[in-house]
Amino acid sequence: MGFSVGIVGKPSCGKTSFTNAACMTDFKVGSYPFTTIEANVGVTHVRTACACADFDVEDNPQNSICIERVRLVPIKLIDVAGLVPGAHEGKGMGNQFLDDLRQVDVLIHIVDASGALDAEGQEVDAGSYDPVDDVRFLEEELVEWMLGLIQKDWRRITGRVRSEGAKLEELLLEKLSGLKITRVHILKAIRASDLKAESVDKWTDEETRAFVQTLQKIAKPIIIAANKIDRPNAEDNLKRLKEEFPDYLVVPVSALAEQVLKNLEQKGVIKYIPGDDDFQILTPDSLNENELAQLEKIKEHILKKFGGAGVQNILNRAVFDFLHMITVYPVHDANSLTDSDGNVLPDVYLVPEGTNAKEFAGHIHTDLMESFIHGIDARTKMRISDKHELKDRDVIKIVSAKGSK
Repeated sequence: MGFSVGIVGKPSCGKTSFTNAACMTDFKVGSYPFTTIEANVGVTHVRTACACADFDVEDNPQNSICIERVRLVPIKLIDVAGLVPGAHEGKGMGNQFLDDLRQVDVLIHIVDASGALDAEGQEVDAGSYDPVDDVRFLEEELVEWMLGLIQKDWRRITGRVRSEGAKLEELLLEKLSGLKITRVHILKAIRASDLKAESVDKWTDEETRAFVQTLQKIAKPIIIAANKIDRPNAEDNLKRLKEEFPDYLVVPVSALAEQVLKNLEQKGVIKYIPGDDDFQILTPDSLNENELAQLEKIKEHILKKFGGAGVQNILNRAVFDFLHMITVYPVHDANSLTDSDGNVLPDVYLVPEGTNAKEFAGHIHTDLMESFIHGIDARTKMRISDKHELKDRDVIKIVSAKGSK
């Protein structure tokens, strides 16, 4: 798995509830596309229309789940260590926090939208704390961290650009590649900051900071989960968050509602597909009046009002809108759409937009890419070349010198 989504937030904001709600499922899956899961890493899913609908076949997923033609694809979710002021200086669990951040491609910031928690996560009067401050604080920590890494060598970097004509993006890449920051990220940030790389030695401190702020937004984008959206003051704060951060995606969320629905779904009490704005009660006799009233409240005040509980929506937006992933299905037989064991549309892979057929072979196995001959598009039955750019929901047979997939 080449990417991961990070979950961050102060104590009591609902980060644990969000992570638990996102990662719980009772569906048994054959083999996830990652073998070892670290202590703070969970497995959750993004949902997408399954290719089985395009071919009108009954599939037999092995590395994912299909419910009523909705494919749930596993992804890595990193529960980033506790966030406290001064994390970039190593305070609290600061070092662990920053180490976790190195691994993530996009951050979901869980914010208590009701404003009932202070900066440290202690309870205060509802509405008395401004959640906008939480977002500003996280931005500041990220920028200070990245700025600190660059500034250690800033004089040497600017000197080499001036005296040797060295490329700024190459020198910065040496410093930042361990943070999963790419050359493309750096070049975009320079352009967006309206700065000239060749005259970096003349950048002011303010210009350097502005560049790093832009780089943070490009390389470590933040999506805001306005959690506890059904609490008093939460909708007003949702509006304020959207006004204060027009460049950010702000999504209304109730992690608790998602957890309740998934719990009941696991017990067979309701039928619920994560991300839906409704559910079906299967065993009404097993619920008392209070439980039925709670479910009705969840349906009317959260699901119908906001188009879902928000957990699945924000995960999907992170992966498809921010990381620009598409789904591609490899098969052994392009006619029957099966693997070598006869499973129909068994596996699905999330790969970046623009991935070509040969690169996709490498996502399955390095050997397949190295011995790639051609691909076959299962829809058209036409041969495709190594440079053929794949589209979302493509079903592809890879033909290689070492056999086919």
